[in-house]
This record gives sequence, C-alpha cells and structure tokens, in this order.
Amino acid sequence: MSTIVAPSLLSADFLNLERDIEMLNRSEADWIHLDIMDGVFVPNISFGFAVTNLLKKISKKPLDTHLMIVQPEKFIKEIAATGTTYMNVHFEACTHLHRVVQQIRDNGMKPAVTLNPHTPVSLLEDIIKDVDMVLLMSVNPGFGGQKFIENSVKKVTQLKDMILRQNASALIQVDGGVNLETGRKLVDAGADALVAGSFVFSSENPEETIRQLKAL
Repeated sequence: MSTIVAPSLLSADFLNLERDIEMLNRSEADWIHLDIMDGVFVPNISFGFAVTNLLKKISKKPLDTHLMIVQPEKFIKEIAATGTTYMNVHFEACTHLHRVVQQIRDNGMKPAVTLNPHTPVSLLEDIIKDVDMVLLMSVNPGFGGQKFIENSVKKVTQLKDMILRQNASALIQVDGGVNLETGRKLVDAGADALVAGSFVFSSENPEETIRQLKAL
C-alpha cells in the first residue's frame, strides 16, 4: 500500500485558497489536513468554521481535521457538519478521552487522537483499540516549518508494536518537519500517513512533491 499523504492547508496561500484546493484535488493527495488552533492550547490562531464550511463545497478529498484547542468536545457537531472524515483531538486536551472518542464516532466521524512530542505512546494502551488513527506530532504544535524531532521515529516504532500486540487497527499518522528524508524514516518505522505542509506548498511542483511522498 502506498503512503497516505495529507497536505496541511495551514501552509497554503490563503489569498489563493481555491487555487490551492484545486491543485490538491488534481494531485495524488489522499486527504486534506486542517489545523484548527485557538491561541490557548497552542500559541497561534489559524482558521475556523467559516473556512472549513467552504472547503466541503470545493474539496474532492476527505478532510482530516486536527483540533489544537481546549475542550474539543464542545465542537464535535460543528466539525461533523463540515463533512470531516477524521476528527483528531489531543490526548493532552481531553480529560475524558474515551467519552470524546465515542461522541466523535456517534456523530459519523472516525476518531483520532493526537500526542504532543513529549507525551509517551504508552499512555494509549487503554484507548488504542477504540480509535481509527493516532497522530504523532514530530514538532511542537502551533506553527508550520519547524525542525523535525528525531525521537519521533522511535515513537512510531513503539506505537506500531502496541498496535500489533493488541491486534488494533489504528493508522499511524505523523505531522511536523516531514520531507522525503524524514518521511522515509517514518514510513520504514511503521507510519501509514504523512502530513506535509511547507514541504508541499513551498515546492516548485507541489503535485510532484505529493507523488514523491506517496512513493515512500
């Protein structure tokens, strides 16, 4: 199976957003990754439902929505209304994670849980069979274009071992500092999906860059 590629819209040109979405529609990208930030859980603010509600009208790719916010459970119905396929919530932001995961599924989406770089994968032992995907942050969340944290490769290996040991079916996604070099390491370690923002949108030929990532 080829690597799942989810370009991050955070790095798109928001003055030409429709153009960039049309490029992604033409490309071999599998999903479109949406980073929603509140300026509280992470030190940045990105975009909200005014943008995401427009995307469902023009995007031909499934939406993979990553909530970097406090109390993400408050917005499950709003996220579902955008047509999102995967809803990512942070382990660190959910006091009652199991309940949130069930609410996401009850609203017709696939639940995913995200771990910050400092959070050990061992904390997912009791939830891994209940989620469809785990997103490992390989940079500190909040800003694009950061340097890849090498320890992330080891975390992918640890997470893959957990999934196999428990006979779980969760996909492993990685976000942050992804390029052809780091992407190769991550896929070799067991990653199924790669989120790439600046590496895709800053390249001379984004569609070719996406194709190269899928070939890893």
